[in-house]
Amino acid sequence: MSEIEMTLVNSDNVKKFVLNSFKAMGLKEEDAKIFSDALMFSELRFHSGQGQGVQRITTYYKRINNNEVNINSDFEILKESSSLALVDAKNGIGTVQASKCMDLAISKAKKEGIGKVIIKNSTHFGSSSVHAVKATQQNCIGIVYTNAGPEMAAWGSKSGGVGTNPWGISCPTDRGFPLILDIALTTAGKGMMRWHEREGISMPNDWALTKDGHETTDPSEAMNGFLLGIGKYKGYGLSFMTDVLTGVISGGGYGLMPYSDPKKLDVSHSLTAINIEWFMEITEFNKRIDDFVDTLKNLPLRPGFEEILVPGEIENKRVNEKLRSGIPLDNEVIESFNELAANLKIEKLNLN
Repeated sequence: MSEIEMTLVNSDNVKKFVLNSFKAMGLKEEDAKIFSDALMFSELRFHSGQGQGVQRITTYYKRINNNEVNINSDFEILKESSSLALVDAKNGIGTVQASKCMDLAISKAKKEGIGKVIIKNSTHFGSSSVHAVKATQQNCIGIVYTNAGPEMAAWGSKSGGVGTNPWGISCPTDRGFPLILDIALTTAGKGMMRWHEREGISMPNDWALTKDGHETTDPSEAMNGFLLGIGKYKGYGLSFMTDVLTGVISGGGYGLMPYSDPKKLDVSHSLTAINIEWFMEITEFNKRIDDFVDTLKNLPLRPGFEEILVPGEIENKRVNEKLRSGIPLDNEVIESFNELAANLKIEKLNLN
């Protein structure tokens, strides 16, 4: 077993490096800030092995450098009503396009009680919760989901047929942090498998299949196979219907189509904002949420458990710890950042 070497880096230094990197790649100031803020949000909240944080800037650099994404794209509203919109992202940066489209959904929700924007012809949009939580800042509930490349085996098949197709749902509270559910519809992702592979440890046998279609605890074997859905056939069913709610209904890619062409990922997203104040005063909602949370936290504990957590709570603790002590960055990632800085001719990440 080998332990992955990590270095604690001040969060402000990481944020500065990511922002400077995106600006050096040619992004507009506004878009670079949206993008860097989104990656920092994910980096602070999630485990490094999940692969949704700042380590992704090197992947984005390669895609931008290979002209596989249109960094200057402004989305086009193809069809619109007072509460709905269908948008063409024109192969733009998914994170940026989704953020701006959530703004559009929120503005509709403020007028009509609910706003929903479906986007096609997009690219990877980062963590779904990045966009869902934006709604909470305007006293709305955010519901966000996307399709993705076919990494999940269709139930009963040894081949990929649908994506991890993650969901993010967020609502405000007055407890100092929003409630956030952020889940992929696979039990785990290839990032966590690679992490286990590097540590030299086995993984649970419900994460993935070998290339021959057998369940495995060997992460190296799993890297050549396809992922398994949460709750077995239930995760597959949820992923299937997510494709229906994004790619199929929008006229975009679905099933085997997303990510089949590196120059046109053909990803579709759905972003919904529900205006809480259409139903009740926000103070009344917060009171009810607080009562709900307290009810659950006061339930009797199972053996081996010290606390009942609510969605987003453990991630909030992780954010506070990283802001206080620094962000643990894999030394492999730091090396890739040094190479990126040299390519972009910008200052290296400050490790002090």
